[in-house]
Amino acid sequence: MSFKCGIVGLPNVGKSTLFNSLSSAKAESANYPFCTIEPNVGMIPVPDPRLDKITELIQPKQTVPTVVQIVDIAGLVKGASKGEGLGNKFLSNIRECEAILHILRCFDDDNIVHVENSVDPIRDKEIIDTELQLKDLELLERKLDRTKKLTKGGNKEAMKQVETIKRFIEHVEQGLNVRSMDASPEEFEVVADLGLLTAKKVLYICNVGEDSLPEGEGNAHVEAVKAMTEEENASYLVISAGFEATLSEFEDLEERDEFLQEYNLKEPGLNKLIRAAYNLLGLQTYFTAGEKEVRAWTIKKGFLAPQAAGVIHTDFEKGFIRAEVMKYNDLLEYKSEQAVKEAGKLGVEGKEYVVEDGDIMHFRFNV
Repeated sequence: MSFKCGIVGLPNVGKSTLFNSLSSAKAESANYPFCTIEPNVGMIPVPDPRLDKITELIQPKQTVPTVVQIVDIAGLVKGASKGEGLGNKFLSNIRECEAILHILRCFDDDNIVHVENSVDPIRDKEIIDTELQLKDLELLERKLDRTKKLTKGGNKEAMKQVETIKRFIEHVEQGLNVRSMDASPEEFEVVADLGLLTAKKVLYICNVGEDSLPEGEGNAHVEAVKAMTEEENASYLVISAGFEATLSEFEDLEERDEFLQEYNLKEPGLNKLIRAAYNLLGLQTYFTAGEKEVRAWTIKKGFLAPQAAGVIHTDFEKGFIRAEVMKYNDLLEYKSEQAVKEAGKLGVEGKEYVVEDGDIMHFRFNV
């Protein structure tokens, strides 16, 4: 199951520095190689201490983490919706992503020129919002024209869809993002085929200087972003791309940890970023564990056992019989699967079982 998050932002806000730090740091997973699919696409392991602990107890031949794809999307300037800069390529790249990581510059540095000649994260955010909204309007208006043609024969369903599309257009014309619209799932389904850019979930990332770590205290730019996210009911994260770039150069883990402690940080900010992206998409992890391999698998929250099995192979879902489920905390307590079983803690679940985050599962199936 593959999920993509796109890093967006104006030029010189720290996008590429952050992306390059991810590729260099390998998400603090020395045993799990960072994989670059294209020059701007990386498969980033999701840091999960549970995976390390399961590995320690099971002692498999290999350990495989779950991953999130991170895409460094370049090319946005004013006029991108009309093809300026990389324009349409930029917008199509966003459309392929499930969520947006929106980098906002929250540091002052005269040596790094801002494309707008001043530092103002809220203005920068609005520039990108405007470009995405203009593209969404273009898509909505085209769909409106197509749907109107279907109403000529008195098609009531098409007439209903026309009214729904008009509602979306009116909302976006007010300078609002689709994700903030008060609409039913059925109404969103009417425009689902458009892949509207402002409908995507977003995490705002305040890129600060090292002097603003760990949480951006006293940084007026961060405070402005915080206030904005409260109004939008969105989330934000404080990170220093420059600091993370320096941190990724440490080969000695003890030296790296000492460097983190100097800034009152418990872990690299990139770890928090990856987990935040994972959570933003409504994802969770379950594990499979055996002598050959311990592996983490990504599923959406609420998945039933057969759906979770289908992530491994579609045959597992089609021929699902049952799932043997071991809770992570039980494994920690009893130290082995056999001991968990002897303690009566190994559950046998059917097709209606809702998989929980951290479940360790073994599937029985018949094809």
